[in-house]
Parts: sequence; structure tokens; C-alpha cells
Amino acid sequence: MTNVLILGANGGIARVAIDLFLKETDDQLTLYLRNSSRLGNLDLNRVTVIEGDVLDKEKLKNAMIGHDVVYANLAGGLEQMAKTVVETMNETNIKRLIWISSMGIYDEVPGQKYSTILDPYRKSAEIIEASDLDYTILRPGWFTNKDEIEYETTQKGEPFKGHEISRQSVADLVVKLATSPGLEVRKSLGVSKPE
Repeated sequence: MTNVLILGANGGIARVAIDLFLKETDDQLTLYLRNSSRLGNLDLNRVTVIEGDVLDKEKLKNAMIGHDVVYANLAGGLEQMAKTVVETMNETNIKRLIWISSMGIYDEVPGQKYSTILDPYRKSAEIIEASDLDYTILRPGWFTNKDEIEYETTQKGEPFKGHEISRQSVADLVVKLATSPGLEVRKSLGVSKPE
């Protein structure tokens, strides 16, 4: 059994991942989000809900204690959030981080030029890559709500394949990474549906 802290637990991928964790594992989940009223009914035997902001370092630190994996599914001030998450993980001696980013942060999408809209994603990835954490950064394509689990990954430095990916596929990969401690450690993975 793994204790997983999910930051940004109301996000589109996170909600699907929560369902997968509850159906396919015996993991204990802590859901950390700004507004807990957005969550529906959950199995409170395996789920703890904490209302808070990732930038509230003291609250985040208290939430992290005792966890094996931190899965971050965040939006907003990503650069500062990445700094806070990395610092807090170091202070609580948690090594495993799964971080959702975006395709295109390394100018790796064929036929597309890097856009400054991706700067927060790129800068947050740089902060994580400079840490000594056992991180895996996921760089998914455009999200779909298709009911399918079908994906391929590319490593940093390889051209990105495809352009879209179902939220269900990314959630499936998150659960695999969280339950397999040595899988794709210190890697940045592009995630897309095979074309």
C-alpha cells in the first residue's frame, strides 16, 4: 500500500486518477485542493481531504508528512508552486514526485515553434529537474475525454509523437508511476495517443 498525496485534486486528470487509484489499488489517498466542496462522495476509509493552497508551505508540509508519493496536477503560478513543492518534499524527506506539465516545453513538437505561453511549464520543469527528487514529469498532448487507455511515451530530447491524449490514459500512467517506485525516475515523458 502506498500513501499518495494528490495536489490539485479537482483537476481533470486528477479526478480520473483518483477513481483509478480507488478501483485498481489499495493505496491511501490524500486529496489537497483549494475548494473541497467540488469533490463528490468518496470512500472516506481510503481518502483524506485537505483544503489548502500549495503556496501555503506550512499547511502543505503538514499534509505531506507520512506520504510516499506526491502527484501534482496544478495550474496557476507553476514556477512558485514547483519551488514550494520541491522545498517541502526535501524538508519532509519524500523523494517521489509525479508532475503534470505540457507538451512543447522543450520545443520538441515537430512543426510547432515554442510559445511563451509555455514558460511557466518550462520553468517549473527546470526547477524539478534541478532537484534531487525521484521525479517523473509528464508532458501530455491536447486532452480528450475519450473513454480509452491508449498511449505512448517519448523521452526528453526525442520528437513528440501525436497531438492528443485522453485524460484516462494520462491518469493510467500516473497510477502506474505511483505504484512502481523505480519506473521512469528522473525522466520527462511526452505522452500521446499512437497515430
